[in-house]
Amino acid sequence: MPRLDGYGLLQRLRDKGDDTPVLFLTARDAVADRVKGLDLGADDYLIKPFDFDELLARIRAMTRQRAGSRVNRFTVGDLTVDVERRTAVRGGENIPLLPKEFTILEYMIRHAGAVLSREQLENQIWNYEYSGNSNNIDVYMSRLRKKIDGGREHKLLHTIRGVGWVLREDGQ
Repeated sequence: MPRLDGYGLLQRLRDKGDDTPVLFLTARDAVADRVKGLDLGADDYLIKPFDFDELLARIRAMTRQRAGSRVNRFTVGDLTVDVERRTAVRGGENIPLLPKEFTILEYMIRHAGAVLSREQLENQIWNYEYSGNSNNIDVYMSRLRKKIDGGREHKLLHTIRGVGWVLREDGQ
């Protein structure tokens, strides 16, 4: 951060009475740094390098704490994704997913109806060291399409040519 470090920004937020959830994502790994951040009012502190699945879990936990309730189940059409149980069910049929497939589907269902670009998906699914020079996202989207839409009349996973993908019911 060019003008103000995270501690200073957090201090300003808390001084104004702003209780926006804050998660420090930093290379500062000393115990004193973690204690300082948490004492200033951060909700969590994660040290780089980090596992992206852990980051998502920590964000979900912070969201649950703030909301006062668990928002773990999302539905689009006849597809239901239960984040806590890491399950996906379509039309009453359990869909077995690999960990990355589930992470992509979770991100898409949390943003149902929004067209998500390749870059958005890559940035959300792979950690900050990912180069983005491969066709990984295409492979995973192809697998997801087969698992979610394969053999079904009503498709939920749509390609928007030249833009990205969207999870929505037909006709939306």
